[in-house]
Amino acid sequence: GPGSEFRERYELSEKMLSACNLLKYNIKDPKALASKDMRICLNTLQHDWFRVSSQKSAVPAMVGDYIAAFEAVSPDVLRYIINMADGNGNTALHYSVSHSNFQIVKLLLDADVCNVDHQNKAGYTPIMLAALAAVEAEKDMQVVEELFSCGDVNAKASQAGQTALMLAVSHGRIDMVKGLLACGADVNIQDDEGSTALMCASEHGHVEIVKLLLAQPGCNGHLEDNDGSTALSIALEAGHKDIAVLLYAHLNFSKAQ
Repeated sequence: GPGSEFRERYELSEKMLSACNLLKYNIKDPKALASKDMRICLNTLQHDWFRVSSQKSAVPAMVGDYIAAFEAVSPDVLRYIINMADGNGNTALHYSVSHSNFQIVKLLLDADVCNVDHQNKAGYTPIMLAALAAVEAEKDMQVVEELFSCGDVNAKASQAGQTALMLAVSHGRIDMVKGLLACGADVNIQDDEGSTALMCASEHGHVEIVKLLLAQPGCNGHLEDNDGSTALSIALEAGHKDIAVLLYAHLNFSKAQ
């Protein structure tokens, strides 16, 4: 509306600004960073940054102003704060993705200092969380694909060795499967149990996802998991005959090639 171009700019408090400057002064000195005064200062920064960036109700304009203010202190300070993780190992990027705050995800990516491959304590990267995020609008999907292309789309979660593709497949997220494949997700990766995305789709009965995976060049339907099962035997065991037919045709075709 009128006057919106004169929107209020969010300023850092005096306390925040002095904490930023103290960080700037000590940032290259691990011993100084570990001191009691510095720990108090870092707690202040972390608390305020997460309050502004990581709530479901976070305001993109405010996050943008904070990013600009940190960068004005120094690029190193911005990099340090933006990548701060809380007790669960989550960064602002983890939270923004989980809350589907895609305008904020975009601001974080545009700052160009995010460690997008940071695993939280449960072993998940923001890319893995994005594979399960609720996406309503096309422009949000574009941000998700930007995130996919900024980091390691084939990283394995530390707990069961699953990839973002496997997570998307097991939750039947065909939009995310398409996005991940477009950004270079490898269909043949096996998790700690030897399972592939194809085996996962076959077990869950996701016919359209099976078709997408089989259409990927180099998709290997012959792989076996740790129990010696293949996608075909898994599909048959789960009673998904339509998928078994697709797999059978694919295996015979690739043999004939």
